[in-house]
Amino acid sequence: MNSPGYQNIKQDWGIDELVTKLRHLRVQSLETRHRRDRPPKLPSRKELQKILDGLGAVLFPNRLGLPDLNDEGIDYFVGHTLDTLLRELYKQIRRELQFTSGHTAVDDDAYPQAVAITREFAARLPEVRTLLDSDIQAAYEGDPAARSSDEVLVCYPGITAITHHRLAHILYQLGAPLVARVISELAHSATGIDIHPGAKIGESFFIDHGTGVVIGETAVIGRHVRVYQAVTLGAKRFQKDDDGILVKGNARHPIVEDDVVIYAGATILGRITIGRGSTIGGNVWLTYSVPPGSNITQAHVRSELFHDGGGI
Repeated sequence: MNSPGYQNIKQDWGIDELVTKLRHLRVQSLETRHRRDRPPKLPSRKELQKILDGLGAVLFPNRLGLPDLNDEGIDYFVGHTLDTLLRELYKQIRRELQFTSGHTAVDDDAYPQAVAITREFAARLPEVRTLLDSDIQAAYEGDPAARSSDEVLVCYPGITAITHHRLAHILYQLGAPLVARVISELAHSATGIDIHPGAKIGESFFIDHGTGVVIGETAVIGRHVRVYQAVTLGAKRFQKDDDGILVKGNARHPIVEDDVVIYAGATILGRITIGRGSTIGGNVWLTYSVPPGSNITQAHVRSELFHDGGGI
């Protein structure tokens, strides 16, 4: 029980003063960003997560769909779910376009553009399914611990990350980079795998284990590439313009050609090329291009035995 003395203490948190200070900071922030009115809403992480879960069920209804789904009901389930999801996705894309333009009017130009992006995204879903089938097969064939492709689909974080990426990359290409980035960050939060939606990744891509993998915006990855945990495909340096502001969008991440394996902890930086069929060993730090068929490993560590303080 509480001591009687505590009952006489006034619980005053200073709410009115806090509200006033926070309002001042909020208005100041809007003025700094040259906004006078309330900014348009951003795409919702919560709604996009629901959309992603639904798209997984649409792409793999037998494994990620309703538990009691039968053969007769699959097409109806896919069609009905898609219709609902695409309507919601359209709303999120429209939010991004309105946010970018700074307009929120009902009859703004974001309406037809959002419809066009959503329609093209939907048309490319069969392409995504084909690519994901190749990714799942690559994981099954590349991991002796995998007992089935179904296990790979439902258990492997790398498949979750590449599924998000394949969907996000299309939206990034079509002109909804903010929605795409939110989708990528949802995968990042869930798996520890950070793939920028701008990265181009070919078929049969396998991320084994995956935690700590980072793939930058302008990275280009070929077919049948395998990477392990803590691999970084990053930028070596960030260029600045004459005003000291970072230059956006320039090619600054590696190109990884077909049939390359990159082992755990490798860091590959800059716009360099890893030639086809190469193997990059664990914990390698690489900032220069290597030709096809290369085998890059760490320098041999010197090891000596010292007795009775010898060599110290």
